[in-house]
Parts: sequence; structure tokens; C-alpha cells
Amino acid sequence: MTHEEYNAFCGSLPATSHVVQWGGAHVWKVGGKVFAVGGQQNGEPRYTFKVSEISYEVLKEQPGLRPAPYLASRGMKWIQHYAEPGLSDDELRDYLRQSHFIVSRGLSKKMRAELGLPG
Repeated sequence: MTHEEYNAFCGSLPATSHVVQWGGAHVWKVGGKVFAVGGQQNGEPRYTFKVSEISYEVLKEQPGLRPAPYLASRGMKWIQHYAEPGLSDDELRDYLRQSHFIVSRGLSKKMRAELGLPG
């Protein structure tokens, strides 16, 4: 997935906002909370997203994936897709969608209602 495709997909999810921060990372938020971070290192794209505990256990050992630097070291369940083979584009979109859902479910009912997200 290219950065353009990543940004277009994250922007297509409901009630999202985008900011470039942390040294040029494309950070996507829902209700002000981060659900995805896209960047690159040495010309290679890297995509970071929140996952369930089960997904974290399954994904953290797969080639091209790892516990997200900084976030996972603090006990948070975030995975970084950093190299091939990693995830297919379809799989990455599914995990980005799930990350958006997980983060949005952590918002207050009032905030979800204001954003037009399911209660």
C-alpha cells in the first residue's frame, strides 16, 4: 500500500481527522484519538495500528510485522507493518478498519453521537 492509498483509505473512514506530526508521520484520529500512523524509514513504508489482544498475539511474530516501537513497549496493543511480506493491502485495510473501530469504541457515548458513530 502506498502512502497515498493509506491516506485515502483512512480518510474514507467515518469521523476521521488527519495531521502530519512526529517528524512527518501521517497520523489519523477519530474523536481526537490516534488509530493509525503512517510513515517511512529508509524509504520503506511503515504503518502502525491498534489491535485486539488476540490479533496482537497472532501478528507480533509474523515476518514484516512487529510490536509497534514506543507504543507496545508501554503495554499498548499496537502493531507495526514495516517490511515485506507483512500484510496484503486488503489485510492492512481490514486492520486499519478494526483499529478505527477499537479506538472509536473507547470514546464516550456523547462523543460518538456527536461524531455520528454507532452508539
